[in-house]
Amino acid sequence: MSDYSSQFLRVEVIAHTAVVTFNNPPAHTWTAQSLADLRDLVLVLNEDKNIYALVLTGDGAKFFSAGADLNIFAGGDKQVAADMSDIFGQAFETLSAFRGVSISAINGYAMGGGLEVALACDIRIAEEHAVMALPEASVGLLPCAGGTQNLAILVGEGWTKRMILCGERINAEKALAIKLVEEVVAQGDSKNAAIALAEKVSRQSPVAVAACKQLIQKNRVMPTARALPQERQAFVELFNSLDQKEGVQAFLDKRKPVWLNK
Repeated sequence: MSDYSSQFLRVEVIAHTAVVTFNNPPAHTWTAQSLADLRDLVLVLNEDKNIYALVLTGDGAKFFSAGADLNIFAGGDKQVAADMSDIFGQAFETLSAFRGVSISAINGYAMGGGLEVALACDIRIAEEHAVMALPEASVGLLPCAGGTQNLAILVGEGWTKRMILCGERINAEKALAIKLVEEVVAQGDSKNAAIALAEKVSRQSPVAVAACKQLIQKNRVMPTARALPQERQAFVELFNSLDQKEGVQAFLDKRKPVWLNK
């Protein structure tokens, strides 16, 4: 546990990685408070120069996260719906914009907003028993925390429509085949696999990683022809960083670089 922990989010810092464990048993459903906590946590981690990567997982072996608690919407109050959709958007869009690398360790059921938080991450690792779905339309709702957009980026329109419009649940094997996740591991192994991948991130310049991530995600908002000049400009701007000087010098000296994240 670290000083970053809150009621619904347990945070452990391992080297340059913040490991965040959802802690709202039994199914780690999202609340307005836990979503605000996630938003605020990512904003704080963005300012911590020691943190290069973020791993998200659920406590236990059954649930990554079952999404929103439908009891919240039982009254049919539109203001509640507006407030919840807003905080969902704030939390997951802030996560998507995290300057480092975010990795989901999907250790069980990832349903609705529980899958959407994984979709907001850069990389997804699922355990072989994991089940993923966006079942909102089955209760007269829709995935409002990035699901209709981020899923399509990963798996294309066809599988997005199968999962959202037809309500199909996807197991880990199928998720890997349709590129919803990047890796499948044995039950109980996703957290360690995610931490190991985060360790690879720490070998890279965090300044360069942040610049690369922003560029990769530009294809969501602009055509390639506009992004390419920005890519070249970002390359030049890296020469303002201490990490660029350290990286090149370490290579020439045949030693490991010591990153300053500056």
